[in-house]
Amino acid sequence: MLTPCFGREDVLAQLQLLLSRSRWVTLTGPPGCGKTLVARHVASTVRRHVWVAAHGHEGTDSLLSRCLDALGADVAPGDSLIQALKRALDEQDLLLVLDGVDNIDGLGALVDDLVEEASAFTLLCTATSVAGKPQETVLRLRPLPIPCPSQPLEGPLVELLLSRISGAGGPSVDLAEHDPMLRRLLTSSGGLPSLVEQLAVQIALVGVRDVAPVGTLAAAVRGSYELLDEEQQRCFRRLAVVGCPVSLDVLTDVWGLSRPQALQVATALARRNLVEVLPDGGFDMLPPLRELGQVLAAESGDDDATYAGLLAWADRVIPKDVNSGAADEPWLAELPLVRSAVVHACLTETGREHGYALANRAFSSLYTAMRTRDALDLLRAVLDSGDGPPSVGPQLARRAGICASEVRGTYEGLRLLERAEQHAVALDTTQRDLELARNAAIRAEMHLDAGNLEAAKADAERTLTLGRGDAYVVRQVRRTLMDVCVSRGDLAEARRLAAAILDSPSADEMWIALSARTLQAKIAWEEGRNVEAASLASYARDQAESLHEDRIALLADILHRQVTGSGGPVVESESLPWAVRLVVQLQEARELLARGDAARAAGRAADIVVLADSSTLGRDGVEARLLAGDALMAMGEPAQAQAAYLEALRRAAEIPMPLRAADALDGLAGVLMLLGAPAYRQLAGAAAALRSSRRAVAHPRPGLVAPVGVVRDTPSGWLESGQLSETGVSAVAAMCAEPEVSDLVGHPLGTLTRAELRVAELVAQGHT
Repeated sequence: MLTPCFGREDVLAQLQLLLSRSRWVTLTGPPGCGKTLVARHVASTVRRHVWVAAHGHEGTDSLLSRCLDALGADVAPGDSLIQALKRALDEQDLLLVLDGVDNIDGLGALVDDLVEEASAFTLLCTATSVAGKPQETVLRLRPLPIPCPSQPLEGPLVELLLSRISGAGGPSVDLAEHDPMLRRLLTSSGGLPSLVEQLAVQIALVGVRDVAPVGTLAAAVRGSYELLDEEQQRCFRRLAVVGCPVSLDVLTDVWGLSRPQALQVATALARRNLVEVLPDGGFDMLPPLRELGQVLAAESGDDDATYAGLLAWADRVIPKDVNSGAADEPWLAELPLVRSAVVHACLTETGREHGYALANRAFSSLYTAMRTRDALDLLRAVLDSGDGPPSVGPQLARRAGICASEVRGTYEGLRLLERAEQHAVALDTTQRDLELARNAAIRAEMHLDAGNLEAAKADAERTLTLGRGDAYVVRQVRRTLMDVCVSRGDLAEARRLAAAILDSPSADEMWIALSARTLQAKIAWEEGRNVEAASLASYARDQAESLHEDRIALLADILHRQVTGSGGPVVESESLPWAVRLVVQLQEARELLARGDAARAAGRAADIVVLADSSTLGRDGVEARLLAGDALMAMGEPAQAQAAYLEALRRAAEIPMPLRAADALDGLAGVLMLLGAPAYRQLAGAAAALRSSRRAVAHPRPGLVAPVGVVRDTPSGWLESGQLSETGVSAVAAMCAEPEVSDLVGHPLGTLTRAELRVAELVAQGHT
């Protein structure tokens, strides 16, 4: 429950009115006048709001990163922070609150541009100054009125004082008896609610007569602090050092108290208005109180004791096993505290080993919860502190590489894999070979995501040679090889690998087994056994959910939706790693097309193509181009669809993904059949040939009417070893490059001259 806003009813109504009319409102006023409290009251009335504490950010980059974190958004490869924030806020019906945005150079111009370019969202800033930009509307918050000598001792300032005295456990105050003293104290406060609250605490403790007027908020806070007992002062200082909201569970370790004792002290500090109690039951401090507490802590040497308590808490709550951790771990809600403790430990040579170990243990929970960017931030901070112990360093650097590849682009993690190998130099030969095997396994995954299947297979086989003694890494890399085989259309070999992967996995390998189940479902779908595919995908999803393996559960659910054609809940994909995000967005686009919304499906597919290319996610890029072609066909745009299918064909042949190449050939055959070109039979025949050797089937595709192919129509030289050859790709491109005018009779394209048609084709391919 929020603290009441005494005497601010008119301000609250005015601020709500301004926010309904203006995109950017700045609530300004002197320190201590209650801007944050007013903003909290207004935000509580909005259907959706995001609160960002802007205090302590030295530059715009730091603040923009905090905004993206609060929104659960990510930075696309090649994007700047401001571009990412614009994309995250665009068309979002929400209130973004930036609390305390003073002294950040360049922020005003940046915010003005943000409000102008990102539609729908509304911005509320609290500050002691204004930006003076065109988009900004200003509301000034004045101090509460102080009763004049000729007026009765009443009004909102008096109500606030009496309420806070009562809340701090003080006795009732006789207004008539203490009238002169109370007027003097209220006058000294300048009408600032924060000063009045501190005066109220002191009155509750020592009485009206013994309270001295103060001229600044710092002096008022110090006066309240000096009235605490020794234990309460120590707890106040340590909470200030923590620097962010904390739960009672954390306070028990930071304060070195039992849970009942910690609750008693926290309640006492809250009654004295030195600590805020948050709606979720956590505890925090206002910036002026925290600043004073940190100064006092530096003087008393409480910093080290505070971080020792944080480390003890982190060590207690993070799973002990480096390969265990579920997405529902309670400590994930307080990740900033874990990061703070780990980074502080890594500042010294003696503490770095402990910091490395904690960060390594935290990884599995973060990765399972798909909080890859948070994991990368934590691991990079540890690595930047210096080399850790050889027993942990290689794995931690490797895991940072995994995260970098998912956050910044597939191959962005290679440099960190090199760091992992540097860490491994100090190990003996056997252990070093094992670390090299694990690195090769991760490189294989990167190549797989990028669509470089030959390199993925080579690194996977190297892993099997070097890592024979590690059952975990062997099972992991077999899963990678199974995925390679499914992409290459080698479905029989993929089934053989599945049997080895699923043979009695241990608890920490269950995610590998469930991922293999999902791939089994994909094989069944490729072969037309849709009931079996749906059952396998459903089983993998349900099992993963029961283990809180969120990543596997989501991927299995997406495949289940693709197989069954059923819709699913809207997934907030902006915070997901790229490799997962694009899979989700592809399925959402498929469902748009199935519902008949071809234009939105085409636009979504085009976005995915750009993101897949910039993130080096080759297989997703092929899928997106195929979907774009289908959507364009549904829109009656065969020329543009042809360009999309051709590019999908080229890329599918390079990877190679023969079954997706067959899908592209189906699309091109559908275009040529629509245009009356007899060559469509050859394309349809090649598609049938690619599938028949693998016992795969063609699936219905909304928007595309594809001819049924006959294998014997496949031209000689188009296929080599079951894959579409370079000769075949070139021949298909030549067939589609210059359709004869006679082929377009009766079609809108038939009204164009040959030169006009060529220009239209180039534009469809993305040329200016």
